[in-house]
Amino acid sequence: MSSSPDHELIERARGGDPRAFDEIVARHERRVFAVALRICRHREDALDVTQDVFVTALRSLGSFRGDAQLSTWLHRVAVNASLDLVRRRSRRESSTLDDALEQPSTAEGPESQAIDAVRAREVHRALGAIAPDHRAIIVLHDLQGLGYAECAEALDVPVGTVKSRLHRARLQLAGELGHLKESEPADGGGALR
Repeated sequence: MSSSPDHELIERARGGDPRAFDEIVARHERRVFAVALRICRHREDALDVTQDVFVTALRSLGSFRGDAQLSTWLHRVAVNASLDLVRRRSRRESSTLDDALEQPSTAEGPESQAIDAVRAREVHRALGAIAPDHRAIIVLHDLQGLGYAECAEALDVPVGTVKSRLHRARLQLAGELGHLKESEPADGGGALR
């Protein structure tokens, strides 16, 4: 993969260079998929959303003005597509997370790794139980590391709305995870990571 900035790749892709768009996909597909997976909660849905995002990007490349960074624009498209899919399938039964969502543990020893894996699954279960709009802001800000301004651009809302949604989302998530507090060891070693 080249180290060309996104704006150069966009110009090359607009000029008909298919390798440039392939580089855009290679550069951004993992994060788009991660956003979609955490919002949709189903690997197949996330794969569909990821494909839709890049089809939309390819079709819209000619009209992309560059007011926002390409990554922010792709996040916005991914969030909107994911939320649309979640709303269409709001009655879909809950399922366990795919192995693709599992991240390697940095804990030492098998017992610590098992505890971390259980906690991660519980957090992702709780994410699935909160409102889709709240899930989106948690995913963008807390899991993907976007700042308030980037979240505002990705969600097409004011920064103040991002802050208030994030606060409400964290409260809702904490409510879903409240039962974990009662089962944590007294030494404080059970904080969620």
